[in-house]
Amino acid sequence: MSLTDNCGRPLLNLRISITQRCNNRCAYCHREGEVQRANRSAELMSVEEIVRIAKIAVGLGIARLKLTGGEPLMRKDLPEIVAGIAAIAGLRDLSLTTNGLLLGGGMAKKLRDCGLRRVNISLPSLNPETYHKLTGGKLEVALDGVKVAIEADFCPVKLNMVVLKDVNVGDVPDLIEYAGRTGVVLQLIELDPVNVGDKYYAEHHRSLDEQENMLREKAVTIEKRPFMHNRLIYHLPNATIEVVKPIENSDFCMHCTRMRITSDGKLKPCLMRNDNLTDILTPIRKGANDEQLKELFVKANLLREPYNESK
Repeated sequence: MSLTDNCGRPLLNLRISITQRCNNRCAYCHREGEVQRANRSAELMSVEEIVRIAKIAVGLGIARLKLTGGEPLMRKDLPEIVAGIAAIAGLRDLSLTTNGLLLGGGMAKKLRDCGLRRVNISLPSLNPETYHKLTGGKLEVALDGVKVAIEADFCPVKLNMVVLKDVNVGDVPDLIEYAGRTGVVLQLIELDPVNVGDKYYAEHHRSLDEQENMLREKAVTIEKRPFMHNRLIYHLPNATIEVVKPIENSDFCMHCTRMRITSDGKLKPCLMRNDNLTDILTPIRKGANDEQLKELFVKANLLREPYNESK
């Protein structure tokens, strides 16, 4: 079984936010579009509830799952969550977004052994001062996280770089060189306005057109990902760069194949909206059977629509 929304877009990917807690303080973080709770210390979904939601999703053909946050590694039971989801029949991909600061001490290998296949690590700069200013963390710890992720044989390891005007634009060439040297994939990400405030967005948003023009000139081949917002991948002689441009980009919405689960157990059809959520955690705790939970996914999927058409 597979789900398609009213615009003909298949639902293939599910991002599950398992916590809002984080050990960094990145001002540009969109927190998966989730409104900040007053009590960020509480994990609202248990391991069993997360795995059950994942199993329902995979049974509906949503076979590519990503664990997000907050910082997922803030949960000590993350290996249990990974192992539970990885065991689901029909799962095609299981990945994780992280700042990488807690991947050391054997955690990267443990997660790989539990069934995690890929990681995306946030790395906004290779300049220690810029990195600390943006995140509050230490660059050397983040770079060690990248190193152990590579050693754990995650494939691929991706670096997420949100490009910010007058902050880290000049760091792009260094990140491209680093990606080529280490064999990771670099994702250049345009700042979006979700959860960052109008003033911050106005001051720091910058189109990635300049970077794309540079990549187009240097690329050996250019690839398009039709089931990932039609984003472009630039294969340079020594590095692979993806460009994520959600703003003023109708292709981005028209080729969206995602849904999200908020950390408090709600199906979220669109990153940009919080007015069309469907509660799935409460029905689980009230004893809903699998068919009833599938119907909630079907209902939420029909609420999916391109944001640029819903405004």
